[in-house]
Amino acid sequence: MPELNELHRYARAIFDHALSSVDPRTAVKQAINVNGPIVDIGEARLDVSSRNVYAIAIGKAARSMALGLEEALGRKLVAGVITAPEPFVSNRWQSFVGGHPLPDESSLEAAQATFALLDRANAEAALVIFLISGGGSAMLEWPISGDISLGDLRLANQLLVTCGARIAEINSVRRAFSAVKGGGLARRAPRAQTFTLMVSDTNPGDEASVASGPTLSPPPDAPDAIDVIERYQLQDVLPRSILKAIEQSKPQRVTGTHQVLLDNWTAVQAAFAKARELGFAATTAQDICEQPIEEGCDLLLSRIMQTTCLISGGEFSCPVRGHGLGGRNLETALRCAIKLERETEHFLLLSAGTDGIDGNSLAAGAIADETTLKRARALGLDAHQFLERSDSYSFFQPLADVIVTGPTGTNVRDIRIFLRSS
Repeated sequence: MPELNELHRYARAIFDHALSSVDPRTAVKQAINVNGPIVDIGEARLDVSSRNVYAIAIGKAARSMALGLEEALGRKLVAGVITAPEPFVSNRWQSFVGGHPLPDESSLEAAQATFALLDRANAEAALVIFLISGGGSAMLEWPISGDISLGDLRLANQLLVTCGARIAEINSVRRAFSAVKGGGLARRAPRAQTFTLMVSDTNPGDEASVASGPTLSPPPDAPDAIDVIERYQLQDVLPRSILKAIEQSKPQRVTGTHQVLLDNWTAVQAAFAKARELGFAATTAQDICEQPIEEGCDLLLSRIMQTTCLISGGEFSCPVRGHGLGGRNLETALRCAIKLERETEHFLLLSAGTDGIDGNSLAAGAIADETTLKRARALGLDAHQFLERSDSYSFFQPLADVIVTGPTGTNVRDIRIFLRSS
């Protein structure tokens, strides 16, 4: 039977292996094959002998994807615009450090530069390769109406991401007041040929939600924006300019080709394989994905009793109740720690974001086990108080149980690894 410190090492090894499996730079290079003037991207064959190739890279994986594209295309890539968490130094790219989780002035500047490049590509009937990843919703933005200020955009996004809504619901509202989202970028260049490569932080089949779908049509079954506002009682707190845009919005269709390179299931499968390699009778739980956080934690705890290793992904919805530090992964670990205290077996949960960032904290997530609360009380920490003020990072940091990776250059949602001694 593994000792508790061994379970800690195993969990981290499984998580690190999952991260290594979702490297966007490698994935982009593998997806593109260049043979003279012919560029193959997935199943698409493109002749670039008589037209320029441009690129737009958006999101937390933008820098890694841009590096892969440069290495794959070489001099065939003429110019690009990139908005990412960090600067990208290249003569061919205009680089912006876009805001996240809320848009900022740089997000607007990135949108203006992107519009200019797309106008150029449209005039030339060029090829535009979009590199889209999660986090891009905030990093590149422009309002649908001149009545909407940056302050309005920031407030609307803040209310949406903290109200407990699912990502599909949030994106339905975002698309309604944005000139970028819901295919807005693709519609900017109807004469250009476009191809989108994605690192997805959404469910399979929901690629239109990655960065709120700047190159794809909204899904036909997308929630109605007005219904979302009413469900979460946002009608009295959203700016009037935002409400007006939502009331007047009409979804528009776009055409284009896309390919998902990496997603949450890629990471879950890699974690599963590593757990099996380490000797665990691992199982995956695809159905434990987007539940409200309390329900999701209860499901994890009930399911781990049936196995020695349970792996799930996705993103629990996690309303913010206070002004503390942390996000859904740290809170998942804290909620599970509270419920594990009475267990006599060794239990361990690792919950972390593949992007290396959880909420407003410096951590990707945390590890909890059946000793967590006992060790916390010895330091004078009351778990319930930290939970009430959404301050899970401040709870785990003194215990040295936070997972700190820094920005990983990828983003395929969260990974939860639950281990039990056999």
